[in-house]
Amino acid sequence: MSILHYNGGCVVAMKGKNCVAIATDLRFGVQGQTIATDFERVFELGPQLYIGLPGLVTDTQTVYQRLKFRIKMYEMREGRRLKPQTLMAMVQNLLYERRFGPYFVEPVIAGLDPVTRQPYICSIDLIGCATIPADFVVSGTCSESLYGMCETTWREDMEPEDLFECISQSLVNAFDRDALSGWGAVVHIIEHDKVTTRHLKCRQD
Repeated sequence: MSILHYNGGCVVAMKGKNCVAIATDLRFGVQGQTIATDFERVFELGPQLYIGLPGLVTDTQTVYQRLKFRIKMYEMREGRRLKPQTLMAMVQNLLYERRFGPYFVEPVIAGLDPVTRQPYICSIDLIGCATIPADFVVSGTCSESLYGMCETTWREDMEPEDLFECISQSLVNAFDRDALSGWGAVVHIIEHDKVTTRHLKCRQD
C-alpha cells in the first residue's frame, strides 16, 4: 500500500462560471480501519481561497500549519491578500524544500483571483510539480473513479447550483467505489461575494 493511501481520503475541485468548488470526504482511517468520520481535509486560507490536503494525516496537519505561518508573514510584509497563483508558488516552495524526505500530501488549490475574480484550480504532487487544468482536478485514494465521474458530468460555464450538483454527484459516486474514503462529504462553493458550505450525508459503511 502507498503511504499516501494509509489514512484514505480524497479531494476534488471544479471550475464553473465565475465560481469554483472544492469538496472532500470525511473519513479518517488507518488502512481498512475507520477511526473518525468528521475529518476535513479542506482548509480556508483566505476569503475566496481554499486548499485541500489529502494524504498522510500527520503531514496534512504539518503542511497546513506551516502554510498558515507563511501566509501571515506574506500578508504582513506585502500588505495585500494572497492570490491563488501566489499560494501555488508558496506550496511548491514548501514541498520542494523537502523533496528528499517529502511531505506525503498532494495539495489541491481552489479560489477566485481577488482582482480579476477569475476561478483558479490546480493540483500539486509530492515535490511541488503543479497541474493547472481548465476544468477539474482530483487527488486522493479514489482518483481513478473521480476522473471518470468528473469527465462524465463536468460542463463548461456551470452556474453555482449546477456546479454543486456536479461536484457532489462526482465525489459521492467515486468514493462509494473506494473502501478508504467516504463517510459523508463537505462541499464549498466559492463565489466573488460569498462562500456556501454544504455537508452531504452518504453511506455509512
